[in-house]
Amino acid sequence: MHELFDFLRIPSVSARSEHRDDCRAAAQWLCDKLTSAGFTASLEETPGHPIVLAEWRGAGPGAPTLLVYGHYDVQPAEPLELWTSPAFEPAVRDGRIYARGSVDDKGQLYLHVKALQAHLAVRGTLPVNVIVLAEGEEEVGSVNLEHFLEQNRDRLRCDGVVISDSTMFAPGTPSILSSLRGLAYVQIDVQGSTSDLHSGMYGGAVVNPAMALARILATLHDAHGRVAIAGFYDTVQEWPAAVRAQMRTLPFNEEHFRREVGSPALGGEQGYTVLEQLWTRPTCEVNGLLSGYTGEGAKTVLPAVAMAKVSCRLVPDQDPRTVERLITEHVARVTPPGVTATVTALHGGRPWRAELSGPLHDAGVAALEAAFGTTPVITGEGGSIPVVGDFERILGAPVLLMGFGLPGENAHAPDEWISVENFRQGMRAAATLLDRFGAARHS
Repeated sequence: MHELFDFLRIPSVSARSEHRDDCRAAAQWLCDKLTSAGFTASLEETPGHPIVLAEWRGAGPGAPTLLVYGHYDVQPAEPLELWTSPAFEPAVRDGRIYARGSVDDKGQLYLHVKALQAHLAVRGTLPVNVIVLAEGEEEVGSVNLEHFLEQNRDRLRCDGVVISDSTMFAPGTPSILSSLRGLAYVQIDVQGSTSDLHSGMYGGAVVNPAMALARILATLHDAHGRVAIAGFYDTVQEWPAAVRAQMRTLPFNEEHFRREVGSPALGGEQGYTVLEQLWTRPTCEVNGLLSGYTGEGAKTVLPAVAMAKVSCRLVPDQDPRTVERLITEHVARVTPPGVTATVTALHGGRPWRAELSGPLHDAGVAALEAAFGTTPVITGEGGSIPVVGDFERILGAPVLLMGFGLPGENAHAPDEWISVENFRQGMRAAATLLDRFGAARHS
């Protein structure tokens, strides 16, 4: 465990320029550990933070190749005062390791490294060829990874990709993640007068950009919680009835979920359970608003501008570029006279859905069952990991998402943690996966 603690102590915050050297230090630390385990490892430079690339080809050209992906960068730790113990000083409490990056994703990445190290230490060999690829920019959008995959397609050719950067459905219930929602993120800017105006002298005659923006945002949904942007659902693929039925058998209490998030009531698109809303349906949400005077006390100002950040979570086969265009066209239609509205695309990623069959999937099911003593459940994820689709599209290899986090682990928040038991069981599952995948490909 002390090795993981050393890794967690490095404040590799990719979003902050002052931590650039820390990101490189984390990459070098990981590179050195893989080298000492028996891999040929190097730092591959990018315009941003380096990529750690390690290879072990001792199983020979006829054996399958498994690529293990993870990321060594972490989110900023602020607000620091909300941490029970310092964010970059790992602490164990009640069977949990508390530190920034413990679950997202240093802990989950490193359990694979330890499984590989154990195989090589005990047997002197691995049942498959292995590539380990760890990037340092996942928390800032993996801006250089796609190009790296394209440029190194032949070197990275593999028969499967395994990623542990997600959660189990519940303690003791291992999970295979079958889907990820994509993302279309835009900013809407509404411009009115050339400067802020006195609300008494001009209010009622000049159109208020804040009110105009409120009207625009109010048109994004209908009364049933359905997104009201024309064409938004045209390419949405419905989930098989059998998969939806399996989701409804999972031990999920919607009232407990409501209390856990502290909401007076749940909403969303009518006709779907909460899990279906989170895993299988697209959304359109306001993430931020800014306009006028928001300081202490009163200032009777008619704002000149208003801004909203809006994100759409996407499902197969929605395309982020198409959704960005549909939002732009919708805003143009509903913007009231007296103001101008501009939509700027900020970030996007494609949705993903797994093929729940094949050697890698079957090996994952067997590995999790062997480690946890129970058959894993199939789950979805409301968030986005854009690189998953990149791996499948560029390398042509299936992706297995088997995570070892737990609900409430505070990823991206103060007091982030990973279960000590899950870290240990995850190492067992990762080690078993190598055996099962090698055996499946040779059978």
